[in-house]
Order: sequence, then structure tokens, then C-alpha cells
Amino acid sequence: MYLIIDVGNTRVKTAVFEEDTIVNVEVFDKSKIITEIENIILKYNIEEAIISSVASLSLKKLKILHELVNLKELTKDLKVPFKNLYKTPNTLGADRVALVTSAVKNFPNKNVLVIDAGTCITFDFKNKKEEYLGGAISLGVNMRYKALHTFTSKLPFLEMEGIENFIGNDTNTSIHSGVINGICKEIDGVIRQYKEKFKDLTVVLTGGDANFLAKQLKNTIFVSPNFILEGLFTILIYNKTDD
Repeated sequence: MYLIIDVGNTRVKTAVFEEDTIVNVEVFDKSKIITEIENIILKYNIEEAIISSVASLSLKKLKILHELVNLKELTKDLKVPFKNLYKTPNTLGADRVALVTSAVKNFPNKNVLVIDAGTCITFDFKNKKEEYLGGAISLGVNMRYKALHTFTSKLPFLEMEGIENFIGNDTNTSIHSGVINGICKEIDGVIRQYKEKFKDLTVVLTGGDANFLAKQLKNTIFVSPNFILEGLFTILIYNKTDD
């Protein structure tokens, strides 16, 4: 079995794969990573693991993880199944590398736009030739709510909430409309731009806010909450020949 570890800004998401099937998914606070990984290793017969660290862990914790399991770190030294045409490939986040890899694995020889709705909203595109062209980085849902509260004197900090009418009739509904309606119009607009340039476009929505946003969007999309984990697993298998 294989263990996939995706470290975010505050949380860690893990998956255990048996062959190419996910048999377990867990999400926990980053501060508990050592204890939680130990429990997973005890429960499953883990042969190998890979870690993607968007928010870097301490060297001490990384060392402990290496001692617990045969661990690969997702770095620029690992092979990926696509040609990276990003102008600054060394600055491309590990999470985006994993998302593009998953797009290649799940939708080979197709134009694919992957939208990851997490802390930030990222857009990543690979074409039919399996070339990664780049994308965009935008503010995530919670970040927009927080910005409205932080950079004004009176606006409250609200939790994410769906909207029934795009015309807000009080402060709270106006904020919800501005954030949620704004994000959906942004995402639909970006999808439209890509569809105008690339025919037969496949759109994938993933990330923590994917299910919520999918209900608000007009475009037909694939919702895949474990897309990044599948990408990390693919990279792990793709590099096993290096052992």
C-alpha cells in the first residue's frame, strides 16, 4: 500500500492507496502530523509514501517522517508525465504539479483546466500534447471574507454561505453576494476564456470548497475532491523505477 501526504497551510490530507484505489482518506490539523501518520502506518502495510508540502514543515518533523516510512518529497527532481512550459518552473507549487499530473492521468490527450478551490483558487491548464502552459492564482473564498473584515472598520467576518439572490438587501447578504457571486462569475468567466481558445475543454473542480462552489456555477464541470491525491500517487508510481 502507498501513503499520500498533502500538507496545506493549516491542515494535512492523506490517502492510502491499494494498487490504484483509495481505501482511506483522512484530514487533520498540521500540528498532529506525526501522531496521525504513525497511526496510519500502524493500521496499514505501507510500502512507500510521498509528501507534498505547500506550507513547509520543520526539518525536524520531516526527519521523523523519513524515519517512519520510505518517503519521497515532491521536488523538482522527481519526474512528471508532462512537459512543463512554465516560464519559472522552479517556482511552480508542488500542489499545482500534482494537479496537472492528475489531469494527464485521468484525461490523457485532452485540453484540461483544473480549478483548485482552496486557500487560494488556482487555475492550471494542460493541452492535448501534455504540455503545461500555466494558469492563474486568485483569492480563495475565506480569504475574501477575511479581507473585507480586516481592511475595513465595520464589515463583519462572515462564514461562507450560499446566495439566493445576487442583490444583497443588508450588509451580510451584500457581503455574501460580493464574495460568492464574484467568485462564481470569475470562475465562469475564466472557463469561457479557455473554451474560446481551446476546443473540447474538460474542466475539473477540486479543493476544499469544490462541492459548495459547484452548486453555484453555470458551467458543466467534473468535481473531484481527491484530484491532488491522485496526482501525487501517480508521481510516486512514475518515479518508482528510480529506486
